[in-house]
Amino acid sequence: MLDENQVNKALQNVLHPKLRKSLVDIGMIRNVTIRGDVVGLTLALKSDHGPLKDKFVRDIEQLLGAIPGVAKVDIDVTSLSREESERLFPQIPLEGIEKIGRFIAVASGKGGVGKTTVAVNLAVALSRIGFRTGLLDADIYGPSVPLMLGLPESLREEGGMILPCEKHGMRIVSLGMTAGETDAFIWRGPLVSKMIRYLLGRVKWGELDFLVIDLPPGTGDPSITIAQAIPQAQILMVTTPQEVSLADVRRSITLFQRHNLQIAGLVENMSYFRCGHSADPIQIFGSGGGEKLSRETGLPLLGAIPFDLELGRSGDSGVPLMLSAPDSETGLVFQQVARAMSRQAKEVRQKTE
Repeated sequence: MLDENQVNKALQNVLHPKLRKSLVDIGMIRNVTIRGDVVGLTLALKSDHGPLKDKFVRDIEQLLGAIPGVAKVDIDVTSLSREESERLFPQIPLEGIEKIGRFIAVASGKGGVGKTTVAVNLAVALSRIGFRTGLLDADIYGPSVPLMLGLPESLREEGGMILPCEKHGMRIVSLGMTAGETDAFIWRGPLVSKMIRYLLGRVKWGELDFLVIDLPPGTGDPSITIAQAIPQAQILMVTTPQEVSLADVRRSITLFQRHNLQIAGLVENMSYFRCGHSADPIQIFGSGGGEKLSRETGLPLLGAIPFDLELGRSGDSGVPLMLSAPDSETGLVFQQVARAMSRQAKEVRQKTE
């Protein structure tokens, strides 16, 4: 019979390199069980695929494997809850965002679904409703917000802080304003987190009700890393009706939820096409995809945006549709999504007061 005290004593030697404390003492090693010659435990990490995972697993297996009578070590790797993560790893307050009310991170499971178009027009819609709004283009693969809004190529600084560009009643910062249009962006691991914290913390955003953030597309690490760096971000998932898009969004939702990130709801883009104001809608890319995903996940479908040629034209001209045609069928959907997000923000604020 294995000695429980010997097992616990061995686990006390698994230390977190940054906190310099035992993983047992801080609750990252938990649920230790002994069944015959098998030791089982749960390893709760800030990220279940983070850089320290392999080190901790290796240390645990070596320490427990050295105990006479231990034949096998079963380790269940999971993620800390958001509350646990914030308690153990409190982030240094970022000077630039102290006066920002809510953060909306616009994400997608894949590229080409109109994520940036949704982010830009949602920000304009929030601004038109009367909210003080900022827009951060954090798409590390291809920041296109400057082109869509006709912004200057560079940003100014004052007193060590970056001054956001002010246009269309919004404050805007983009990676595309820190490099040339043809520059290639190559961001890896820690650089992504440093980049987003730099843009959040060193920008003089001032007082804002909402900061809309355009995340990179896809289900890779950059989207997760950026979302985790944004305090209390609410994620808005953009999809199209096709099953291939829905499948990617499902993976993204699972990944975000696994990391305890809050998902506000879904937006279906290119939902239908209307040839003329009175014509019946045509489902070019299929129908009911967003509603199906909403039922599966329990997330609200906040809006169905039509396939509107004017959306593309307005993006190319530097004047978003929410400015050129705010009362159009498409513009009204963006206003609907903006009001839904503002209601959610109000409800969250009331719960925390």
